[in-house]
Amino acid sequence: MTDLAATLADTGRPLAERAVIGNGSPIGLLGSSTAYKQVWARDSMICTLGLMLCAGREGQEIARRSVRTLAAYQSRLGNIPHNVGFTGIPDPALIAHGGALHVGEDAPTVVVDSAHAGCIDNSLWFILGNYYLHRSDGDTGRLRDLWPHLQRAYTWLEYQDSNECGLLEVHEAMDWADLFANRYNSLWPNVLWFAAQRAMAHMSGALGESDEVYSARAEDIRFKINTLLWVGPEVDKDMAWIERHRKEWLYPVRLTTLVLQERPYFLPYMAFRDYEDRFDTFGNLIAILFGLASDVQAHKILDYIHSAGVNEPWPVKAIYPPVQPGDKDWREYYRLRNLNLPNHYHNGGIWPFIGGFYVAALVKTGRLREAAWQLDRLAQMDQLSRTPGLEWDFNEWHHGLTGRPSGFRGQSWSAAMFVYAHECVRRGECPVFNAGEGWA
Repeated sequence: MTDLAATLADTGRPLAERAVIGNGSPIGLLGSSTAYKQVWARDSMICTLGLMLCAGREGQEIARRSVRTLAAYQSRLGNIPHNVGFTGIPDPALIAHGGALHVGEDAPTVVVDSAHAGCIDNSLWFILGNYYLHRSDGDTGRLRDLWPHLQRAYTWLEYQDSNECGLLEVHEAMDWADLFANRYNSLWPNVLWFAAQRAMAHMSGALGESDEVYSARAEDIRFKINTLLWVGPEVDKDMAWIERHRKEWLYPVRLTTLVLQERPYFLPYMAFRDYEDRFDTFGNLIAILFGLASDVQAHKILDYIHSAGVNEPWPVKAIYPPVQPGDKDWREYYRLRNLNLPNHYHNGGIWPFIGGFYVAALVKTGRLREAAWQLDRLAQMDQLSRTPGLEWDFNEWHHGLTGRPSGFRGQSWSAAMFVYAHECVRRGECPVFNAGEGWA
């Protein structure tokens, strides 16, 4: 790491800690200081990666409050709420998505969002957030209290496997990119489903229960993601197994093998007799970080990010290439508020928090020099501001071509993942995701 890189990244670390801790509230971590003023399941649980590394105890306490709030408003069927917020606080982001629903006279101080299409990752990240908390503080008493909530969330997820193939099936706009057309057997939620099995195995073992079912399911999910979504010599497709057990997979697997022949990344989804060929950055990065990708696959993915310029002008674009009007995956709702035009938002925009996962994946694969360089570039991006005097904005996203900041300022996960990325580079390893800690 150069002296300049070290200085800039080290300068940003306490500013990032201050930003994310400043978004704490009595009910947990809010999504942003300027919008998303709710405890979002996805955002808050991802942010535990950084909160648990902040100086002092406040970051850890905020993470624990988030978990308690999300558990308290678990649905009747076991799903974790998309977000929980305060009544009487107007929020530009929530209003733009359609408003919120009050949740009863016994809880007059909060609202639970009902405007989204039914995201699946609330419960996935709730499981992973609790795992990370337990690995960080070893509080088995809290884990025992939350275990019924974790089991109910897990059961809800099991019922999202509509054909009982072992993978989750999702409709479009159901994962983190909740205005985007990933669908059916999508990469991102199923990598999280793989990771959730390992998390449940660890937590059940910590409570003295058997972990065998979860561990076996994790390997089954790995096999099936590779069978469906990796195209190349690294995976030997067992066509006889597909013929016997998942005949509906024969057509798309043969089609991708014939048309694509080889790709250096996992495909974003496989649907009914359909697939998409583009690079889903977040899905591929967590496949590395959670240990689903093999070493060969991991290096191919990272090489592709560099060769295709997915990390330019800043780390990193959400997808590559962006979906254009007229493409089969284009949706007219992408025009909503100009959000998902090409190189915007989910459609090829640059997300600083995914940049944090990128730095961590580089560290995980031993590319320490490159990780330090990308951390410096991440610091340069997070330092950018649209308003004079408000440097280190930790913006929500940046334009995929110009790199200019956009979205809302003061984003919790932009700050928290900078903290986590900085810690990964500082240590030369990834906290909790190291080899030998259950994720290799």
